Amino acid sequence: VELRILLCPIYFVGYNESLMALNDVFYRPECMGTAVWTVNPPILVFHFPLTEEGLFSDYSSIQFVNISGMVNSIDPSAGIITYHSEMLYLFSCRYPLQYLINNTETSVLAIKDNNGSFISTLSLRLFQDNKYTTPLQMPPSGLQLKTRIFVEVRATNLTTRFNVLLDRCYATTSPFLINSTYYDLFVGCNRDGQTVIGANGEGQESRFSFEAFRFVEHKNQTISTFYLHCATRLCDRAICSTLRQVSKSDIIGSSKETN
Repeated sequence: VELRILLCPIYFVGYNESLMALNDVFYRPECMGTAVWTVNPPILVFHFPLTEEGLFSDYSSIQFVNISGMVNSIDPSAGIITYHSEMLYLFSCRYPLQYLINNTETSVLAIKDNNGSFISTLSLRLFQDNKYTTPLQMPPSGLQLKTRIFVEVRATNLTTRFNVLLDRCYATTSPFLINSTYYDLFVGCNRDGQTVIGANGEGQESRFSFEAFRFVEHKNQTISTFYLHCATRLCDRAICSTLRQVSKSDIIGSSKETN
């Protein structure tokens, strides 16, 4: 987490960056901020990880994590009395552990892939091979029906405490979910017959594939365009296996994909 505070108010009251710390902990260097004078206005930046022991000790299947604390000042000249007002900043951040990854537009007979990322940590990408090495490109003649599309949702710059688990992936006829026809590729262990689960909840990338199709309502259109969405959960790797819903058909499907 990166926390930024304007420096000017701190100096105006009579303090500086060396007199401000996270949670009143002035004896640990990692709790001190760094002044950045190259931006306008100057800022004081604090960095702290979410991997400290005990921070997620009570994590089970919660959907949100709350991170809160304070940045406060210390007056080295203070005795029984002081003539300086205390500087106190309270912060609270609510991080959802489930996200909706979308903004990948897919067209049958043609495909447009924005490789859209949702927040800086999660991204959704399309590939044309089961090794997930060749990004899917739009062919000049368009994407044919039943072309297999390989999908990867990956987390980057994320603590290894979490794995990526896809709860549901589906296609819609509109980028807007309201009043849009949708088709589920899979929900938990219930999946479309052409959907193959490669990996889900086992690491920091989840993979599956499906065959290109057309929405019936697009029967009078040359190109059937749909939008891909994935409801993605960040689950504690220690208990992620208990949240995965695995069926016999999923295991068989995964084996087929790797052959």
